Amino acid sequence: MNMSGENTENRRRAGSGRAAGGQAGSVTRYLVSAAMLSAVAVVLQYIEFSIPIMPSFIKLDLSDLPSLIGAFAMGPLWGVAIAGIKNLIHLLVSQSGGVGELANFLMNAVFVAAAGLIYQYHRTRKGALAGSVIGAVIMALVSVPVNYFIVYPFYTAFMPMEAIIGAYQVIYPGIQDGNLLQCLLVFNLPFTFVKAMLSVVIVMLIYKRISPIIRGTSRRG
Repeated sequence: MNMSGENTENRRRAGSGRAAGGQAGSVTRYLVSAAMLSAVAVVLQYIEFSIPIMPSFIKLDLSDLPSLIGAFAMGPLWGVAIAGIKNLIHLLVSQSGGVGELANFLMNAVFVAAAGLIYQYHRTRKGALAGSVIGAVIMALVSVPVNYFIVYPFYTAFMPMEAIIGAYQVIYPGIQDGNLLQCLLVFNLPFTFVKAMLSVVIVMLIYKRISPIIRGTSRRG
């Protein structure tokens, strides 16, 4: 009998079993982590407040933060999934017929997808910062067409466009009558960038504590 051959085959099978078990464990860990981060995002979505330099119907929240952490910890697709789960849950209490949730998802998704994708190729603090800033810029740019073509057309069913633009003109009289695009460029674009950067700043402040999670293990990556 070829005992050496049998031992080699047994070791190969054992190794394959451990690899499969490890993969299943990773998927389970990712699912649990995504569920927890989604739950945190839902809670943060309810903690919103107005700021003086924006019309009162525009609120600030930090619900993008958990999906950014998820994109770093598990990859960009997981970050996008967390953003999606957050908004699917919020649909249950939506006051916009899903329009607000769709807009939030689109902007949140491009933010964390860009940040997570860049971080995958540059797994350092600088890589995380660069990816986050680029993601914030993309999110701000995407906010203009999303608001112009999706969000504000819906709002006009409840509030005339003249009143919407008037709310901006109260803050900055230089806004031209009927010029929604100017409102979005002057107010919403920088507001969205700052909102995203707040999440970036928080992630950078806690980077050392969460870096083992971001890298997957305590030293790997």
